[in-house]
Amino acid sequence: MLKLLQHVTYNCYIKESCIKMHSVLKRDEAYFMSLLRIAETTCGLYYSYDRDLTLNLQRASKLAAGRVHKPLWKQADPRFVWNRNLLEKLIETKVILFEENTNVFLIFIFRRLTYFYMLLQLDEFITPLIQGSFQTEQFTLKDRLVRITLFSQRCNRRLGTRMWRRGANLEGATANFVETEQLVEYEGLTSSFIQVRGSIPLLWEQIVDLSYKPRPSIIEHEEMTKVVERHFHDLSQRYGDTMVIDLTDKQGDEGNLSNAFAAEMQNFPDIRYVHFDFHHICGGGNFDNLQVLYDEIEEAIQKQGYFLMNSKGEILLDQSGVVRSNCIDCLDRTNVTQSFLARKSLDSQLQRMGALSSAESISQSDSINDKFKKLWVEHGDELSLEYAGSYALKGDLVRYGRQTLPGLIKDGMSALSRYYLNNSHDGVRQYLPVASAIIVGGITVTTFTLSQVGRSAQHLISSIIFAGLTAGVIALVKANGKQLCSRPRLCGLI
Repeated sequence: MLKLLQHVTYNCYIKESCIKMHSVLKRDEAYFMSLLRIAETTCGLYYSYDRDLTLNLQRASKLAAGRVHKPLWKQADPRFVWNRNLLEKLIETKVILFEENTNVFLIFIFRRLTYFYMLLQLDEFITPLIQGSFQTEQFTLKDRLVRITLFSQRCNRRLGTRMWRRGANLEGATANFVETEQLVEYEGLTSSFIQVRGSIPLLWEQIVDLSYKPRPSIIEHEEMTKVVERHFHDLSQRYGDTMVIDLTDKQGDEGNLSNAFAAEMQNFPDIRYVHFDFHHICGGGNFDNLQVLYDEIEEAIQKQGYFLMNSKGEILLDQSGVVRSNCIDCLDRTNVTQSFLARKSLDSQLQRMGALSSAESISQSDSINDKFKKLWVEHGDELSLEYAGSYALKGDLVRYGRQTLPGLIKDGMSALSRYYLNNSHDGVRQYLPVASAIIVGGITVTTFTLSQVGRSAQHLISSIIFAGLTAGVIALVKANGKQLCSRPRLCGLI
């Protein structure tokens, strides 16, 4: 009898354990499927099996001969490998296998060949991904085909959504750092023009608090100057001479941040810093006023030049420096400005290649100019979706050189989308929807009771009570906006 009881108890325990295990597995499966869906719906992911997408043309053309024959993951620039964390286990496994079997002197040949085969096979699974933008257009000039490719890649060193990743970390890596390459192909010649963008390289934050534009604030830290130095040292090592174009406002909270940036840049006289108050000078959508900026920096732009290579792989010209542009988000104003500089460079590239005369410009052809603008509009939208979750603003300035009514409406929808995502989606807390529901409900009830005021004094008293309660909730939500908004939880601001 005792054995029977033990047997029944054991079976019940096993059955209960299986049920619990099954529920745990189902929960884990649901979680991993949600992660997979996020990965599948992430925009701007690109990869190649036979070309390293993390290197621009100039860097790739100067690779050592031996490095070209290495697996892609060994060629890749770690800054732009978007799936680097996911690949680390595979890379570590490969390194361990290699070390185990090359440090042993006497080993069976069969085992060595087996492991060597495993090492070769593992490379096929280590495929670097980049996140960014890829756009291409082609047209004819002088009966010859011209292809323009716009290729951008985001840096993985300071990742995060728009409001929760601002400025730099202590190592000098900045939020939303993007390298953009404009490639031009014509008659066997290939040209490349590089620009970069990145958040203001100070320690600063802009914590969402339900206001439309939260106040940016500088984080006081003894390492501030060192942070700026580390950032620009890294840029100079990679790109050469760096020129900074700061497009922020000179007034208000944004002006305080801009002034702090300008003050820090005085510590680095070798780096040219140019402030251009985009909103003030290009107010009213006057895109052509960017010519004022270009006139100021034209000599430096021409000195930096662009990269040019012939069909034999011979390097004819090098780009000796880079323009680093930024506004607050490094999205809208930055994209407009970079597209303007890119068009100026494109004219120079095509003139050097013989596709245009020294007096000609792509602006003289509406069809070509429209294709070029389309490239940059779609490029700006894709980068904005990746960082802010909405389409870029000021797309009309790139496409038409002015603001249009449909563009104004689109900008308004994008601005509302950014506000919603910033406050209630870019983290884990979800108190805001509940508070919003209470506020909307209070306003609805107040409105209804007000419509009934003429019928009795009781409705007037009810309206006053509900209006007071609603106002109180609104005040409470506003006062505790930082606590109610959705916030990331896994890492700090710097």
